Amino acid sequence: MRAGPEARAMDGDEGGGRAPVVIVRPTTNVTSGVAVTQKLVTAAVAFGDLLKGTFGPNGLDKMLYKTNGETAITNDGARIVADLLVKHPAAKSFVSLAEGQEDACGDGVTGCLILAAELMREGGRLLERRLHPLTLVDGYRAALEVALQVAESRAVDATTADRSRWLDVALTAMTGTSAEAGGAALAGLVVDAALQVHNPHLPSTGHQRVRMAKRGDGTMDSSTLLRGIVLERRVALDRQARRLSNVRVAAITRALTLEKGVRETEIEVRDVAQLDAFMDAEEALLDDLVARLLATEARFIACAKEVDARVLHRLVDAGCVVLADLERAGIEDVADVCGATLCEHLDDLSPEALGHLDRFEVETMEGEDGRRERLHLEHSGSRLATIDVGGGHGTATEEVIRGLFDALRSVLGGMDSGRLLLGGGSLHVAAALAVREAAEAATGRQRLAMDAYARALEAVPGTLVENAGGDRLDVLLELRAAHRNGTAEAGVGPDGTSCPITSAWSNAFTLKHALDVATESVCGLLRIDQVISSRGD
Repeated sequence: MRAGPEARAMDGDEGGGRAPVVIVRPTTNVTSGVAVTQKLVTAAVAFGDLLKGTFGPNGLDKMLYKTNGETAITNDGARIVADLLVKHPAAKSFVSLAEGQEDACGDGVTGCLILAAELMREGGRLLERRLHPLTLVDGYRAALEVALQVAESRAVDATTADRSRWLDVALTAMTGTSAEAGGAALAGLVVDAALQVHNPHLPSTGHQRVRMAKRGDGTMDSSTLLRGIVLERRVALDRQARRLSNVRVAAITRALTLEKGVRETEIEVRDVAQLDAFMDAEEALLDDLVARLLATEARFIACAKEVDARVLHRLVDAGCVVLADLERAGIEDVADVCGATLCEHLDDLSPEALGHLDRFEVETMEGEDGRRERLHLEHSGSRLATIDVGGGHGTATEEVIRGLFDALRSVLGGMDSGRLLLGGGSLHVAAALAVREAAEAATGRQRLAMDAYARALEAVPGTLVENAGGDRLDVLLELRAAHRNGTAEAGVGPDGTSCPITSAWSNAFTLKHALDVATESVCGLLRIDQVISSRGD
């Protein structure tokens, strides 16, 4: 496409006969005005409509068929967005929005995207009616401030001692996912894991210290919580001990082999005695290495690198358990469980550097692929926890784990912030009512944007009603009336009707963050007045 008149550089008058200067490729397509709004809004609304059916306790699943032929069934918004091959720039903006919400909170992605899509829809209508984009953006941001103030005023304090409240948070996050079938039992495992790893001095990191393991056997009800880790690996020697109790642990990051020289050398051996002496010297070095390890009284040796076969046999003969080739992440997990200090040199293996395990056990299981061994490492003071999820190895168990991890993030996020909010759309209804009241006091066209924001907020409870098969308009009118009359806990129940919400608690930060990032992402899109495509589409 050639540049328009405003972008041409002419020498003299327009009739000078000189060709205009081309500043873009001929295939470039520039879309301006109302057409820009239509493009962006259409893509955003399509994205939101794609996810609406998965929202809430009555949300359904999506089947994802990937380019490599694999299929996945899920209703997790973050998973769906991550697997989509998105082309449209507005849709890519929503993908970034979903990633930001997931990284910050670990939950609330679907509700965040539904709100953003509805804000785009309402904004598009106003732009078509000639409302200035900056007026729209200012109105949206003013409405956001009101909504955040409502969220803060409705939030309640929660302490880690209130276990029943955290059970409600976990169950709320699990509702509508595959993990919901596990009920209070699975929610209890999530809460216990969160209580074990939560550290108020290191917020937003607790979920990194919880592992999810697929047991590959039994049912969801057979899931357990370990104060430690489970390693899916075979023991090096079948004759080594398969169960130990109250054992000291050495965590070593160097290879337990003879050190090799940095230069290649040739040794000429003239007779058998010289060869025997050379081999005896090597065996003596290995004996010394083993003796130094045994002198520490550690009987569980975890090594990040290679262990010489001769060293391995000597240690096992002495009653030790040896884990080799754990790599850095594996050895760090072992150290976190037992409280050991990672040691590069054997001289560093002081009594203070050793850790302790309450129990080590090798679990042997038979499966379709033959025998499996799972190593259980447990310690009462472990800094890591593992939820061992019962069930098969298929995608169903993976979705259960995904639901449990979302619940874990919600619980730990609530413990970090110490503030909770009622779900069921009650916050969005209350915020919409407050935004409408604030709009009445606003002057000029900004109030149109604030009214639009209030309507967009009601899309969240409205979607809950629709997915439950209820009448959206009737229920929303009932909710508005209930909140005006002082019933602050009114929300959408599991059956899609208006009712008091008593146990659907969520992390306050998750809901406030969703409001904030959804609004800012939409404001960024609504400020666009031209779309320039070098591909010509």
